[in-house]
Amino acid sequence: MLSILRSLVQEVNSARDLHEALGIIVSRVQKAMATEVCSVYLLDPASNRYILMATEGLYPQAVGKVSLAHSEGLIGLVGSREEPINLEDAPSHPRYRYFPETGEERFRSFLGVPIIHHRRVLGVLVVQQRESSRCFDEGEEAFLVTVSAQLAGVIAHGEATGAISGLSLTGEEAHDVSFDGVPGSPGVAIGRGVVVYPAADLDAVPERPTEDIEQELKLFQYAVQAVCEDIEAVAKRLTSRLRPEELALFDVYLRMLSDEALPGEVNNRIREGIWAQGALKQVVLQYVRQFEMMDDHYLQERAVDIRDLGRRLLSYLQEGKQEDVVYPERTVLVSEELTPAMLGEVPRGKLVGLVSVKGSSNSHVAILARAMGVPTVMGLVDIPVNQLDGKELIVDGFEGQIFASPSAELRAFFQDICDEEYEIDRGLEALRDLPCETTDGHRVPLLVNTGLMTDVVRSLSHGAEGIGLYRTEVPFMIKDRFPSEQEQRQYYREQLEAFAPNPVTMRTLDVGGDKSLSYFPIEEENPFLGWRGIRVTLDHPEIFLVQVRAMLKASEGLNNLQIMLPMISNISEVEESLHLIYRVYHEVREEGYDIHMPKVGVMIEIPAAVYQIRELADRVDFLSVGSNDLTQYLLAVDRNNPRVAQLYHSYHPAVLQALVRIAQDAHAVGKPLGICGELAGDPGGAVLLMAMGYDSLSMNAASLPKVKSVVRSVSKEWAVKLLKDVLLLDSPHVIKSCVDLALRNAGFGRYLRPSKPKTAALAIYPEKERL
Repeated sequence: MLSILRSLVQEVNSARDLHEALGIIVSRVQKAMATEVCSVYLLDPASNRYILMATEGLYPQAVGKVSLAHSEGLIGLVGSREEPINLEDAPSHPRYRYFPETGEERFRSFLGVPIIHHRRVLGVLVVQQRESSRCFDEGEEAFLVTVSAQLAGVIAHGEATGAISGLSLTGEEAHDVSFDGVPGSPGVAIGRGVVVYPAADLDAVPERPTEDIEQELKLFQYAVQAVCEDIEAVAKRLTSRLRPEELALFDVYLRMLSDEALPGEVNNRIREGIWAQGALKQVVLQYVRQFEMMDDHYLQERAVDIRDLGRRLLSYLQEGKQEDVVYPERTVLVSEELTPAMLGEVPRGKLVGLVSVKGSSNSHVAILARAMGVPTVMGLVDIPVNQLDGKELIVDGFEGQIFASPSAELRAFFQDICDEEYEIDRGLEALRDLPCETTDGHRVPLLVNTGLMTDVVRSLSHGAEGIGLYRTEVPFMIKDRFPSEQEQRQYYREQLEAFAPNPVTMRTLDVGGDKSLSYFPIEEENPFLGWRGIRVTLDHPEIFLVQVRAMLKASEGLNNLQIMLPMISNISEVEESLHLIYRVYHEVREEGYDIHMPKVGVMIEIPAAVYQIRELADRVDFLSVGSNDLTQYLLAVDRNNPRVAQLYHSYHPAVLQALVRIAQDAHAVGKPLGICGELAGDPGGAVLLMAMGYDSLSMNAASLPKVKSVVRSVSKEWAVKLLKDVLLLDSPHVIKSCVDLALRNAGFGRYLRPSKPKTAALAIYPEKERL
């Protein structure tokens, strides 16, 4: 059966459209199970009825004409129960529904299994047999369930393709087809989709030796030089649209193309006798695998940059010429994997939105999109990209959702949001230099999370009061070796100077386990619970000491440095770290540097640390909750995994209770407590955290103005009352609705997304929870 299943899946995947795929399914399943009938009924989202879409054994003229209500007949029963139904004598069942046009009165045995994709019932797969004495056995039932599960994604993809083309299952006109992804950059865009493809396919490059090594080296050197010129040209084209610090992203690309980085490794492999294209493929894919294995989502996205460089180099090696792309006014750029260089190829003033199948809010594209103010949606699983070219699209960067073929009503709805957001942003500009203080005088500093200078520039323009989390991994990621003390010092000094005299909290190197560097590989069976964070740097004090020394020297004359230790789970880790930090401090002072001892804190992101707050606080100067990782560990959910992402919820009662306990225990021993993560950047979440007693909130720069506006307009007493109310609730969705309702009643409905009109009902993938 396994070989039959593999062959079936392969054949269905190669089908030209949904109807051909369904025909292959019923034909092959009927033959494999030696049954007289195999049929597929799909649930039409528009009419909410099951439609006979393909059959082998029933009358073919019934296809597309026979339909059942959502709960009608045995088909409706299978769908509503979401489990197989196996009957020896189907006509005797009380839910049996007879359709003369199908000719199924001849068949008595019935086995139906639901077709489910991402929790949504797509339809029902049915086999039938004439003899009433035959009962489909457990093996046959298991096979049909396996077929259904394997093919659900293919069917969903085919259904989406048809819907985007403007047709429902019944052949009627379809509108407002929606797909859920991950918010990359806030805002709403309405425009025309332009699908762009990578320059070349690395995976298709064959392995091949070479006898002319010098010629291959020359070809590769030409490709490197050409790509460098391309990147410089794109950067020049974007100069008037980005600040100099934001253009530094392209310097990262150029550093990757320096002799001691990627080209050096490729040249070494060419000298070993591998042709240039094969050597490039080996090196790039090795880098990509290492980056993709990393747990830190910000660092994972560097794999996109490496792959993009590899494709562009390969394009020149293959002497391939990219076709000229026509960019209409109001272009929504769409790709399997968007890269920063792709953005620069769109003429000035035409780019209004971005859509990428792969990637997250931490990708370089998302960073640039936020800097440019371009609404972006990332991580759109299973979307038929090719079908979006030339289609009118709505990009909802707030909810991480896109709409294809929008109706006039839906288009008008989102146009109103565009107009309203513009007015809100203009109104919030006046808050930049005002303190974040409640109406009854409670002060809450708003800080930002950064990783690149692009983040810093955006943060300063929004009135951030410091950095709550600076990811020090960046200097380590753009090298093919550990960066020197001087190199690190330069990076850290830029961050410290930008915010002086406000505090800059630098997290020590957070790699290891599933976040291994290309030059420091680590392989583990369970990297999420492995050798990472502080565990790695304490095992390698030579790395930790150099980094701390660079931080301290970078702070000379500024003295706004704070050091934060990641992934702390034991008191001994803190004590050992402090010993090393004090040692470096005295050594640097002895070298003649006039520096102050920085404050040292720990991140609370492992559940074990929640129960050691008092002990940890006795040893450090401050505490900071990493709410994203803490939520993932508490709920055992990877929020970037589409299979379980819907289970990740910052408003989960367990998460809120843990945050309350942390605040109570930290303040019981008089230590300041901050938080960095998505919850702090949500206006409702910020209000709850303020009520809990968090002393500072660190967030994405784009979230800062709205959070400040809300905090400045409410009293702490009001926030505490709201917190007490939601802590009595037991559902994250109810809690979120309660918080949003309170904000609406307080006059902040403009910061919350209104419900979409009822016509927006044809969703290929289920929407996330909304008010």
